[in-house]
Amino acid sequence: MNPAAAAPWGQNYDPLHNAPLSTIVAAIPILALLGSIAWFRLKAHIAAAIALVSALVIAVVVLGMPAPLALASAGLGIAFGLFPIGWIILNVIFLYQLTNERGSFDTLRRSVATISPDPRIQLLFIAFCLGAFIEGAAGFGTPVAVTGALLIALGFSPLQASGLSLIANTAPVAFGALGTPIIALQGVTGLDLMQLSGMVGRQLPFFSLIVPIWLIAAFAGFRGMIEVWPAVLVAGVSFAVPQWLISNYHGPWLVDIGAASISMLTLAGFLRVWQPRSTVKIAVSAGVLDRKTLTRGEALRAWLPWMILCALVFLWGLPQVKDILNGWSVIKMNVPSLHNLVARVPPVVATIQPEPAVFTLNWLSATGTAIFLAAVLSGFVLGLRPRELIRIYGKSLHLVRYSLLTIALMLALGYTTRYSGLDAILGLAFAHTGVLYPFFGTMLGWLGVALTGSDTSSNVLFGSLQRISAEQLGLNPTLMAAANSSGGVMGKMIDAQSIVVASTVTEWYGHEWEILRYVFFHSLALASMVGILVLLQAYVAPFTALVK
Repeated sequence: MNPAAAAPWGQNYDPLHNAPLSTIVAAIPILALLGSIAWFRLKAHIAAAIALVSALVIAVVVLGMPAPLALASAGLGIAFGLFPIGWIILNVIFLYQLTNERGSFDTLRRSVATISPDPRIQLLFIAFCLGAFIEGAAGFGTPVAVTGALLIALGFSPLQASGLSLIANTAPVAFGALGTPIIALQGVTGLDLMQLSGMVGRQLPFFSLIVPIWLIAAFAGFRGMIEVWPAVLVAGVSFAVPQWLISNYHGPWLVDIGAASISMLTLAGFLRVWQPRSTVKIAVSAGVLDRKTLTRGEALRAWLPWMILCALVFLWGLPQVKDILNGWSVIKMNVPSLHNLVARVPPVVATIQPEPAVFTLNWLSATGTAIFLAAVLSGFVLGLRPRELIRIYGKSLHLVRYSLLTIALMLALGYTTRYSGLDAILGLAFAHTGVLYPFFGTMLGWLGVALTGSDTSSNVLFGSLQRISAEQLGLNPTLMAAANSSGGVMGKMIDAQSIVVASTVTEWYGHEWEILRYVFFHSLALASMVGILVLLQAYVAPFTALVK
């Protein structure tokens, strides 16, 4: 029989005819993944393999998913894990290695110290401000990779560089990659794009004020944060206000880039007239606090590779440029034995909806390609020969081999849960929380990002469910759709994909369990705070005035 002519397999959201028991079974792959990493301290690729096998077995044996469909969904996840995500990570590591080869990182460390010798200020500028700009331009793990590398260069420990980069990469995520998560959310919900953008823009600015405080307190303690509170306040306010204005009056496309640019410039200007009275110290080499004067040429040379990176990533993110590059290079392939052969059914969607399965090979317009070109250009600028570039690229590939395997397995797990309906079973459990749904619906977005590694993917998975559940409960559907994205940003720091990116760039692969333990409380606490805000917006004045 021609697979294209076969009737779609309908997902079953209560295979055991007992909703609580079905939910527990659906959670097994996630518990296996997190438990293997956090408690059994298995390496990430082994934990991912265990979780994937458990998901495939449950999908086929318990949910009745045909084995070819289950294997094809895992295969699509592997392909997506390698491209575009693995392509991004490999080339960021390549850029990091070649700049390190020429010793420009030592110069970079001293350059950042001229902004402020205090690592709290350096952390604020690099992880929060610069990270938000890169999130807005590229997303998909790029900011964690870049800021993690820079923090390592500044002398932060691998755990600090990994965990703090993950904590910082939260508030900007909903508007990342030129607003992709919000655009995707509009696509699956049918709600007005500007209303969705504005609603998220009336939720996340609160946390754009909180996250810098939280970030510095996580590093230096509350007292250490208080000592630099003016800089923290300047960074947060100068990001939050533009984030609110741009999202509400322009749209989702340039929120992060605009807000982050203003925040970086404002913070840099403020630091010219203010510095903390006392400077904390971290266990770093003397180079970080070396006050030796740098020439303008030396500083420019150190920053040039990262300036090239930001410029090309921003250029590649422009819709006009992306359209031109896609016109030359994009290849779309329907996945055999999967495309339109799985159907989501009510109550997750309003009507039976076949799930497309298309792999897009946009090799020229991919963010990873922009990073690769930036690395090659930077190599030539730094005086490296083609043979040296090839050698360093091979070294980078060897360094990230396990990380690429892990990410491929993680995405295979995510796609298996999506096409089998395991994610929807968990989502429906959240949807049955009644009057508390604004809180638990927000936590559903958090869970979605933790499962998939992407706010965009979480919005695609649960956006329709959020709208349907909100309408059934008499809630504003735009509020709950936006809450899915706003809550999801806090799940970004615990998704396995981001943790592996962080462990790779900080050369701490195999310690993912420590990173997960470091950030898990922060993720859960901040997500709960978003849930409380949404609960207040749903029922309590004056917060209800924020819902239009």
